[in-house]
Amino acid sequence: MAAFSRLFTIWFLIAGILVYTCIELMRVHGKKIPFITALTVLASRPREQGRFVFGPVTLGLGGLAAIVFFPPQTAAIAIYALAFGDGLASLAGLTIGRIRPAFMCGKSLEGSFACFAAVFLITLKVSGSLVTGLAAALAATVAEALPLHDFDNIAVPLATAIAVAIAVSLI
Repeated sequence: MAAFSRLFTIWFLIAGILVYTCIELMRVHGKKIPFITALTVLASRPREQGRFVFGPVTLGLGGLAAIVFFPPQTAAIAIYALAFGDGLASLAGLTIGRIRPAFMCGKSLEGSFACFAAVFLITLKVSGSLVTGLAAALAATVAEALPLHDFDNIAVPLATAIAVAIAVSLI
C-alpha cells in the first residue's frame, strides 16, 4: 500500500489503530461488537483474557514507525520482517520448537532459525545484497528473541530497519 501512497498508508494505519483501540476498549468494558469481538478473543493469548489485547496496536505502530522513519525499501524489509520473520518464528516455535535455552526466556532456537531464514531470504530478494540480508536477519532475530511480548511488534521492524540502514550505508 505504501508503494502507491505513503501518506494514505500512514493515515490508514493511524485510523486502524484508533478504531481498533476504541472497539477494544468497548469490548473490555462489556460491549460486544459483532465479528470483531469474537475475532479479538480468538486471537488473544491466555495472559490477555479479560484484558486489552495490545498486539494489533503494537503491530500497527511497528509498521507505522517503519514507514514514517525509513525510506520505502527499508520500510518494506522491516514490515516483511515483522510479518514473516516474527510470524514464522512463532509458528515454528509452537509447532517444532524443542530447544529452549534459559537465556531465551521460553523462546526456541527453531523459532529463531525460522525468523532468521525468512528475513534473510526476503531481504536478499528485496535488496539483492548478501550483507544487507545478513544484517537484517540478525537484527530481526535478536529483536524477536527478546522477551518483549507484544512489543516485539515494534522492536522487530525498528531493529531490522536500523540494521538495513547501517548495512546500506556501509556498502
